[in-house]
Amino acid sequence: MAVERPKYSVELSDTPYEIRDYVPTVIAVVHVDGDRSEAVNAGFRILANYIFGGNQEKDKIAMTAPVKQQSLATGWDVSFTMPASYTISTLPSPNDARVHMIQVPQRRAAVIKFSGFWSDTNLKSHEAQLLQWVKTQKLVATSMPTYAYYDPPWTPWFFRTIEVMVDVESH
Repeated sequence: MAVERPKYSVELSDTPYEIRDYVPTVIAVVHVDGDRSEAVNAGFRILANYIFGGNQEKDKIAMTAPVKQQSLATGWDVSFTMPASYTISTLPSPNDARVHMIQVPQRRAAVIKFSGFWSDTNLKSHEAQLLQWVKTQKLVATSMPTYAYYDPPWTPWFFRTIEVMVDVESH
């Protein structure tokens, strides 16, 4: 089953790295404490409840990919991109006060794409590779790294699509 993904154009491809220009999007985000694995699972459940009808209008919203996770000074932000057919004003109001809608402006991101396990070791290794590549490209990171998970947990590890991304300054 195909799910909607954020739209972008590729400015530079240097496998497994890309520089992407993303169109503006709306995300539903929740802040969760705990370790990375616990936080993404807890955040996913809260956001899934919202899109599966846990909102004031009891509307169901299509699932999109990826589920994103970003480390903050305390805890994690977990987010779903809302389908492009919605704006902040047309999205149903969440029943859960922890769910917030954010308009994300157009942005440029450096990305490394890989498959494998969602382990801390695998994510941190690819994060380090991406940040080193960003430096070699003479780009400046303007955000904390974000982990993007495209597949359900039952997908065999060798078929999973995982990305680490960081916003970078446009030239």
